[in-house]
Amino acid sequence: MSTTVQEVYDRVVCTLSPTERLRLATLILNDLVQQNLSIVAQSDTWSEQDELDATTFSLQYAATFFTENEEI
Repeated sequence: MSTTVQEVYDRVVCTLSPTERLRLATLILNDLVQQNLSIVAQSDTWSEQDELDATTFSLQYAATFFTENEEI
């Protein structure tokens, strides 16, 4: 019977202190970087238009909270 990721998390990771969890996360992420895996699908990345839309929305949203007379 194989152990699932959720089972490992529940049995092992949850018992670690927050500091140990961060160390574990760092080890895992550093290992993935060193393996140089291309695990991000191109469809999961933002296009230039997506970035422009997000920026435009953010600026419009901020403008509703700040008038021209207020300093940020």
